[in-house]
Amino acid sequence: MIRRLLTGLAVAAAMATPSLADEPGPGGTKPPVARTGPEVYKTFCQACHMADAKGAVGAGAFPSLANNPRLGTTAYAAYIVANGKGGMPWFRDTLSKDQARELIGYLRTHFGNDFKEPVTADDVAAFGQPTSRR
Repeated sequence: MIRRLLTGLAVAAAMATPSLADEPGPGGTKPPVARTGPEVYKTFCQACHMADAKGAVGAGAFPSLANNPRLGTTAYAAYIVANGKGGMPWFRDTLSKDQARELIGYLRTHFGNDFKEPVTADDVAAFGQPTSRR
């Protein structure tokens, strides 16, 4: 009886290994990759700059990206995202050129910002990763 119970437990334990889904799709082994401007913002920026992009003050000071006239200059926005500033880390090693372009374009056209000119590949040339790396 004990032997049967132990055998049953051994079989159950062997079958309890996690099953992984085939790639791509939810439940796979790779985390989802942020591709669009809103996805990149939520993944990398929202924790500090908040969901409404109005920034925050507390353990640190996080500037507002909402209604921010500095975003009117694409080169400035690309420089800050690539190289960081103050307590903000740089993202040139984290974001691909496509992700940076999508993020900056999103910031320039949302949260009360209304800068129409598109963000180009030249604007994000400071990012060291090749286009579509992620």
